[in-house]
Amino acid sequence: MEVEDGAELCFPQFPNTSCKKPLSPWPQTLLIHIVCYSISLITVTLNLLIFISISHFRQLHTPTNILLLSLAVSDFLVGLVLMPGEVLRKTSCWFLGDFVCFLYNYLSIIITASSIGDIVLISVDRYVAICDPLHYNTRITMNRVKLSVCLCWLYSASYSFLFVKDDLTQPGRYNSCYGECLLVIDYFTGLIDLVLFFIVPVTVIVALYLRVFAVAVFQARAMRSHITAVTLQLSVTPKAKKSELKAARTLGVLVVVFLMCLCPYYCVSLAGDSFINVSSSYYFLFVWQFNSCLNPVIYAFLYPWFRKGVKLIVTLQILQPGSRETNML
Repeated sequence: MEVEDGAELCFPQFPNTSCKKPLSPWPQTLLIHIVCYSISLITVTLNLLIFISISHFRQLHTPTNILLLSLAVSDFLVGLVLMPGEVLRKTSCWFLGDFVCFLYNYLSIIITASSIGDIVLISVDRYVAICDPLHYNTRITMNRVKLSVCLCWLYSASYSFLFVKDDLTQPGRYNSCYGECLLVIDYFTGLIDLVLFFIVPVTVIVALYLRVFAVAVFQARAMRSHITAVTLQLSVTPKAKKSELKAARTLGVLVVVFLMCLCPYYCVSLAGDSFINVSSSYYFLFVWQFNSCLNPVIYAFLYPWFRKGVKLIVTLQILQPGSRETNML
């Protein structure tokens, strides 16, 4: 690879094959580092608080919160691994080698896929809670939810390997020079990803939540109209608890925000490009990280137990004997 005279190289010992260092003005690079690492720190901290709250307080050990815990783990990894990695790729040379590049790309796809799977599971959980509340406790059990979460992560790991298997056998095959870390997805694989991890999940999520909100609206009208208990019992849809309706609205906000952040990524696939150079876009650097940071903020505004949990954690009251049995609801 020919380089311009005077250009700074990532690997000066290989002048013909080394990439050039990014030449962005230092104020711009400094601003990117400050903003991105600040968001990364906030993302890690907030999602760690969610993890500690749900794990520590026994009253929060519910099927719905286990799903939120899995989503928080994904968001935590985004802030801890993906965000610093993307800053490194965009503002500096990749000095970590081709194998670490493979692991980084593999982990980034696993986290993305598992997050989508978690949102689907959350939608199913709310659907059963609102549309079939009489059978919720028998159908949605802790063991079933834990198994579903494990299968979600296992499937994400297996599915994601299809995107990076060539990089494992031929590390750095798409790099044009030393100092790059690229992930290139061919059109056919991108089309499969578009269908399996965008069109199908989004269709399921939207269909379930349309049904959930239709039931919620019906029950709200029924309560405002003072329909008798006998009439409600004769209705096709059983009455859900007020707390379940509130949880559905809260998680509905979470799902809408998630879909708003997910759609821009797949617009590249819908554009019909023959190759998708994932690492050439700023998607992971801004949109996805913003969603991972925003989720805990949604909890803070809409979940009283999260605000109470943060207070107990920050004041170190969780270190006191018997704190696991604290009333959080």
